Amino acid sequence: MTDTADAAEAADPAVGAERRKTARVRWAAGAAVALALLFAGAAAVASAHEDGPAPRAAGAPAPDSADAGFARDMAVHHQQAVEMSFIVRDRTKDEDVRRLAYDIANTQANQRGMLLGWLDLWGLPKVAGGDEPPMAWMGGSGGGRHAHGGHHPDGDGDGDGDGVLMAGMASRAELERLARLDGEDAEVFYLQLMTDHHKGGVAMAEACASRCTVPVEQRLARGMVEGQQSELGLMRDMLTERKARPRF
Repeated sequence: MTDTADAAEAADPAVGAERRKTARVRWAAGAAVALALLFAGAAAVASAHEDGPAPRAAGAPAPDSADAGFARDMAVHHQQAVEMSFIVRDRTKDEDVRRLAYDIANTQANQRGMLLGWLDLWGLPKVAGGDEPPMAWMGGSGGGRHAHGGHHPDGDGDGDGDGVLMAGMASRAELERLARLDGEDAEVFYLQLMTDHHKGGVAMAEACASRCTVPVEQRLARGMVEGQQSELGLMRDMLTERKARPRF
């Protein structure tokens, strides 16, 4: 069967292009299934601890430590990036934007799984207790929606009710707008939203790299900084190609 297909491709290059296109579609569908299973697994783990967190592991970071705070907050931050990437995948046919969206969705879903796994390993809750605001572990250096990528004109200014929990995150209204756009309009808005998102994520990761005490988490944070800064440059270039620019 393979020999026959290869012969057909050699005779007609269009056949080869169609085969490659089909492989990309199958890969994208497989990635979607894998991410769905990942989220389902995370939800199952979380539900297993609904009656209370597991006993704190010996030598684990404190619940109010930078290590725990970063793991909790970045898991939430990453989840929105994955959501935005899946939205734009269905709103454009541009291969470059779709490829970037696949890369962001897969990378951040995998990192999110690691962060949630560490919290389970440490026996720490996935949600901060009491009235502790998101990013409080940064000691005031990065909290607040307007810091590091974050004025959101569609929001109400304090993050309540619009879904904006941390710097750089998109509001519910912005996500709804992205889901209504098509083609280049969707591409530009996605790139602008993800630029804001990455700026907030880089600030958080830099804070963990300097404040966290768990070596493997510090290494992950440094990798996030490098990876997202590289993507920020790529997204700036992609916006320029579309005669647009970052919002802030």
